[in-house]
Amino acid sequence: MKTKYFEINTSEINWSNLITAVAIPLAVGGLSAWLTKDGMKSFASVNQPPLTPPMWLFPIVWTILFILMGIASYLIYSADADTSMALTLYAIQLVLNFFWSIWFFNCRWYLFSLIWLLCLWGFIIATMVSFFRISKPAGYMLLPYFIWVSFAAYLNLGVYLLN
Repeated sequence: MKTKYFEINTSEINWSNLITAVAIPLAVGGLSAWLTKDGMKSFASVNQPPLTPPMWLFPIVWTILFILMGIASYLIYSADADTSMALTLYAIQLVLNFFWSIWFFNCRWYLFSLIWLLCLWGFIIATMVSFFRISKPAGYMLLPYFIWVSFAAYLNLGVYLLN
């Protein structure tokens, strides 16, 4: 399997596919945020661990991460390789990501959310490995997501222990 290296030739970009690839995680994240907006407001009232960022930072970070995820999925979708496993893993982790917010913010199932988040974390790793095998840039684009979800696990554990 050949690995692509980072080269941008804008004439080779299928803009429709790229926009769709970016729109999918943004739509998933946007719907999740909309469904959990009341739960996120009440989150301010729970005991939070040290290093909890201000609430305004979360939508900014998630928007950037979803855009990177979309671009990464576009690179995989456009690759000259068997991408079915990589895109399946990507879809699964996106579904897990969507539901974590609901379990954590709306239901306040902090321990369940932590276990769910650890499953998500595992699928992110599997997706990254799969993406790296097809396109190194796509794999690297998931690295900030992996780091942020690792930080989210710390925050989730802290909220569970403090509440």
